[in-house]
Amino acid sequence: MTVSGKTNGRPSAGSVSRRGFLAGASVAAAAVIAPQAARGYQANSKVRIGLAGCGGRGTWIAGLFQQHGGYELAAVADYFQDRVDRCGEKFGVAPSRRFPGLKGYQRMLDSGIDALVIESPPYFHPEQAAAGVAAGKHVYVAKPIAVDVPGCISIEQSGRQATEKGLCFLVDFQTRADPFYIEAIRRVHEGALGDFAFGESTYHAGIPWVGQAEAAKEAATNAEARLRAWGVDQVLSGDIITEQNIHTLDVASWIMDTPPVCAFGAGGQKVRDYGNCWDTFSVTFQYPDNVGIAFSSRQFNGHGSQPEGIRNRMFGAKGVLETAYGGDVLIRGENFHRGGSSPAIYKEGAVANIATFHNSIQAGDCKNPTVAPSVRSNLVTILGRTAAYRGEVVYWENLLKSTEKLEADLRGLKS
Repeated sequence: MTVSGKTNGRPSAGSVSRRGFLAGASVAAAAVIAPQAARGYQANSKVRIGLAGCGGRGTWIAGLFQQHGGYELAAVADYFQDRVDRCGEKFGVAPSRRFPGLKGYQRMLDSGIDALVIESPPYFHPEQAAAGVAAGKHVYVAKPIAVDVPGCISIEQSGRQATEKGLCFLVDFQTRADPFYIEAIRRVHEGALGDFAFGESTYHAGIPWVGQAEAAKEAATNAEARLRAWGVDQVLSGDIITEQNIHTLDVASWIMDTPPVCAFGAGGQKVRDYGNCWDTFSVTFQYPDNVGIAFSSRQFNGHGSQPEGIRNRMFGAKGVLETAYGGDVLIRGENFHRGGSSPAIYKEGAVANIATFHNSIQAGDCKNPTVAPSVRSNLVTILGRTAAYRGEVVYWENLLKSTEKLEADLRGLKS
């Protein structure tokens, strides 16, 4: 796979077309909305949030919103009655403001909330985000934003529409809010590594979603069981490269600051015996100037092997950037930068994003800068997934033309 060289041996943002929908996000983000234009918020009052998705992370992050002090959890929605009741009881949400069913979030949007917090399975994120913006609500959405290309385009459109309507729209990536990542990657973009040579990106983890194993065994014949086992469902989650591995591929995308040219990969379900998600991916992403990033992931016991977790390395003519999620972030070489570590990055990053969301609403700052990079990173995961599924080289420009939408058969579920 060979690509013509670009200037100065480093990728430039203009070297590969991002298509109109990615460019549109940057244009929309340039608009600054006056504070009085922010919808659904009165100065010095708490922002009334509605939570869509009352599973483990949804309930956990609801607690962080509550701890902030500037929010009121006014309503909750989830397909499952037991989940909305458990979350509602924990945070004092009245039974009349707990909305079960597939369309429970729609009824919640009509209940007088100011902002929608989306922590549902990724398959539902584009639909719920679009509905939130259409209803005039600020939107806070977990990664990944979507499971397919049309979903990514939908999120980009929702983000642009939010800016046009004076609404805040934030995508929650913890590393993007971490001061050590921010400073180190700023230095890289200013030339601390010199010309890029190659990179490495890994996400090596144990077996997640163990609690979904029993439900997964019934998923083929029971739609509710499938929904409970969404984390091991290729369509509902986007597979592990999109649902989980996006953390490390987002960092790689952040470092490169331009889309890849193409990807080639492999993988499969090698160890886990439930669900249909793969438990390993190996993908090579080729960027402009023939810079390759070798990515690998696993979701099974590594028997003490290292490195574990989310790690990235980018090698250049003058040094190397090393990052570890929850570990050290530093630059070695001619422009040494000691950096630091945030062991509690999972929580601290979410806390920082929750504060940014509140500050943006309060100030009426609706530039929504997290949307465009999140769309690109999500598309990078889909590029790698598609290349691995097909076992062939897939080009970025061709991927962006895809209209293939992952469809889940949810017949039989109550609305």
